[in-house]
Amino acid sequence: MSIFNKILIANRGEIAVRIIRSAKELGIQTVAVYSEIDNDALHVKKAGEAYCIGNRELADTYLNIDKIIAVALKSGCDAIHPGYGFLAENALFVEACDKAGLVFIGPHARALKLMGNKIESRKFVEKLGVPMTKGITGTPDKLLEKAASVGFPVLVKAAAGGGGKGMRIVREAGELENILETTSREAKNYFGDGTIYIEKYVEEPRHIEFQVLGDNHGNVIHLFERECTIQRRYQKIIEESPSPTLTPEIREKMGEAAVKIAKEVKYNSAGTVEFLVDNNLNFYFLEMNTRIQVEHPVTEMITGVDLVKEQILIAQGDELKLKQEELSQNGHAIECRIYAEDPANDFMPSPGKMTYYHEPSGENIRVDSGIETATEIQSFFDPMIAKLVVWGKDRKIAIERTIAALKEFTIHGIRTNIPYLTGILQHAAFENNHLSTWFCGEHTTDIIENIEKTKQEAGIEYPVFAYALHNLNMNRGKKEINVWKKIGFWRNIMEIPFQADDNTYVLKIEKAKNRGYEVVFQNKLYNLHLENITENSLRFTVDDRTFKAYISTDDKGNGWVSLEGMIYQVVRKDTLNNLSEFSGTGGSDGESNLFAPMPGKVIKVNVKEGDPVKRGTILLVVEAMKMENNITAECEAIVDKIAVKEGDMVDTDLQLVYLEKTEHEQ
Repeated sequence: MSIFNKILIANRGEIAVRIIRSAKELGIQTVAVYSEIDNDALHVKKAGEAYCIGNRELADTYLNIDKIIAVALKSGCDAIHPGYGFLAENALFVEACDKAGLVFIGPHARALKLMGNKIESRKFVEKLGVPMTKGITGTPDKLLEKAASVGFPVLVKAAAGGGGKGMRIVREAGELENILETTSREAKNYFGDGTIYIEKYVEEPRHIEFQVLGDNHGNVIHLFERECTIQRRYQKIIEESPSPTLTPEIREKMGEAAVKIAKEVKYNSAGTVEFLVDNNLNFYFLEMNTRIQVEHPVTEMITGVDLVKEQILIAQGDELKLKQEELSQNGHAIECRIYAEDPANDFMPSPGKMTYYHEPSGENIRVDSGIETATEIQSFFDPMIAKLVVWGKDRKIAIERTIAALKEFTIHGIRTNIPYLTGILQHAAFENNHLSTWFCGEHTTDIIENIEKTKQEAGIEYPVFAYALHNLNMNRGKKEINVWKKIGFWRNIMEIPFQADDNTYVLKIEKAKNRGYEVVFQNKLYNLHLENITENSLRFTVDDRTFKAYISTDDKGNGWVSLEGMIYQVVRKDTLNNLSEFSGTGGSDGESNLFAPMPGKVIKVNVKEGDPVKRGTILLVVEAMKMENNITAECEAIVDKIAVKEGDMVDTDLQLVYLEKTEHEQ
């Protein structure tokens, strides 16, 4: 029987929904907190109670310790689960919970202070004899002075960082000063601590972490490893277990090291000990994450252990019932993080309104998400939408099933990394386990080119057919006005212009009877038959070849078609109330970079009106979706006007800086 009657989840999105699910299975009531822009969020709907704690600023909402504690006390909670991110590794939050008589579902404050700070954790682990890379700490001036003693390349890291934030590689001494400043500022913004340090960068490393559980009775176990080598911007996007890299002997040694570290710190929750592994299978301690990890479902899929339930039971004071010798790895699991971002544009986040959202389902497929239907992805939060986790009896089968599930995962209206993830899993280097944390940097260009090549080879006619069949059949009886209704919709021969992926085509319908159509596209005759149709999907045949497509349209008439894992933009061009083109962003005459790339907040203005600037000068910095975006000058100029100040919230339609070209650039 549970000691806890009610817990508050101090988080949002998929992890809040995930915690609510496990708590309910334990018979525990749940309380959610939310900002005003999360009013309709899934975690708000799923919780037994929900309380608004502010508008949109993180400092006023999900990072506001006083408000969260007050809600927990007001609603009669016994404990608080922080999830990951936000306050999950904040020792002050643990102390505030203790002071208020609330149980923090996570490790004790000492563990957070010791292992949550990467500088202190390195000192601690070094004494235990666990291998680690060379590193230095100190002020930015000291780091500049001593960096050469470590040897380039180095990794600049935020002491309190996590999730890939506050981390940059530096290969040359001349780059170091600016990166120290940027990393320190980013660390201060995200983690409330601007302390940074430098460590030796391991070339072509693999990132492998061990899941640990510890209770309040001195018991610590590990639940094996997750390989997290596939990363972009030092943030994981694909994780798998077991690692295809480790031998049984190395796995055992790394597991023993992870347990040793956790025992020495008297760790009492779910946590992760992370290592770098080089080409010779030498491993080095990297850090310990003192929280539940984003990728924890991978471990759950291969061990059958609900890690969130274990966290809650440990926090109640229960002794671990799991024994190391009883645990084993069953099959193979892969997790893909679904992000609102554009891999073809340096993984730039892609906030905005979805027009359609469809998750894959089936045996051995799990989707952890903070949404159920199409919604708006806000620029104020991390761009992760969901996590797809797939299990197979071996790695080959798991890869095949994951590819099939990704092709079924459909999101329209914004750009996502779904085709890119599919491309990674289909890449020979991934299949053959020729991996390092540089995989994305080395192969992204090839993957993007292969995506476009596959689309071209698939033929643009099929998404046009899909959109035409859906549009003609779903719009019957609606008030939409188009040219053909004005001149006779079902005349003998009907020609409809479509724009598909920036090119214009004409579809000629020569015969239409029941659900069968004879059409001419680019001078070729096709026989189409509509098998079935719903609001956002249809199944049809083209010359006896069967297709399933997902279709959606925004309020401007712009359409999206998902077909065999590819997404196409299609618009019908004869509709009188919709003659719009798909629009891009940015200005003209070289001014596109003077606008924010997405809605965000101005965190630094580097210039004043009247200042001369050169091409590449960083004019100001806009923070959006946990990223700093530099707004730079594209030519030699004089700053004529600055339209914003630090702290301003800006949108993409506001020009931030006005430049006047110098005579040299006229």
